[in-house]
Amino acid sequence: MRNAFNIVMRIVSTLIGLFMIFMGAIWMMQGLNVGPRAILRGFMVSDIRWTIYGAILALFGVGQVFWTNTRQAKA
Repeated sequence: MRNAFNIVMRIVSTLIGLFMIFMGAIWMMQGLNVGPRAILRGFMVSDIRWTIYGAILALFGVGQVFWTNTRQAKA
């Protein structure tokens, strides 16, 4: 049962990390005013702070995915 729980939690944690990377990329694109017209609306557009926030979020997402998939499961 513990092994199945570890597998499921690794999948969930990886998906959360990928979501963080995806959202960070969107925030960076909005902050830099690039990308499809659908995401270039709102208060985040052309605001360099959101580029920085997006980069930080994406880096945390990369760290989450890396940590999740390289750690050893406890027996």
